[in-house]
Amino acid sequence: MTLSVLGISTSPRADGNSDLLLREALRGAASAGADADSLTLRGLRILPCGECYACARTGRCCLKDDFDGVLDRLLAADRLIVATPVFFMAVCAQAKLLIDRCQCLWSRKYLLKQPLFPDGPRDRRALVIAVGGSRSRRMFESVRMTMKYWFDVLEVGCFANLFVNGVDARGDARNRPEALREAFRLGAALAAATPMPEAPVTVEIFEPAAAARPGGETDGR
Repeated sequence: MTLSVLGISTSPRADGNSDLLLREALRGAASAGADADSLTLRGLRILPCGECYACARTGRCCLKDDFDGVLDRLLAADRLIVATPVFFMAVCAQAKLLIDRCQCLWSRKYLLKQPLFPDGPRDRRALVIAVGGSRSRRMFESVRMTMKYWFDVLEVGCFANLFVNGVDARGDARNRPEALREAFRLGAALAAATPMPEAPVTVEIFEPAAAARPGGETDGR
């Protein structure tokens, strides 16, 4: 059976650095025989969670926008590759909108005790790609934790993380061949029939530490 791999671009900027690495990861997954597809949040209408608690009664979000279609694809995929730039030491706004709207899955699982997959648990795994313009080595800590708890709700195991700092202007990732190679390699490994590691494989491609930018923004897009 061919594995389905869904790559999710969350960046507000087209053809930015996270997009470049995501494409390489999807190429890697395809090289391993997976059915690799992509989804771009940019341009979709996904409203913020209104904290209305309707999902606590129904297990579904009551807001009407593009979220339902995205959720269907999230749940259908065997493997996910999520790519985000780092803004102010966290995932970008587009990524956070999607994550917060998955509160309906949390309600479904933990309040209503309804399984996400009626046929039983599935072997689902994910690769996280995050890039930032700062040379800080700490900017990915929030990304790591946010993704961990989101994946718990999605019933996805975090297979690997690829964190790259010091990329800011569009196309900077092209000057980091080691990052492109690792994106391809991790995408292929994600789609291969290998045992799930006990802890996520984390690849950090960092430039030397430097003074933080004024305001603390770390924009890798």
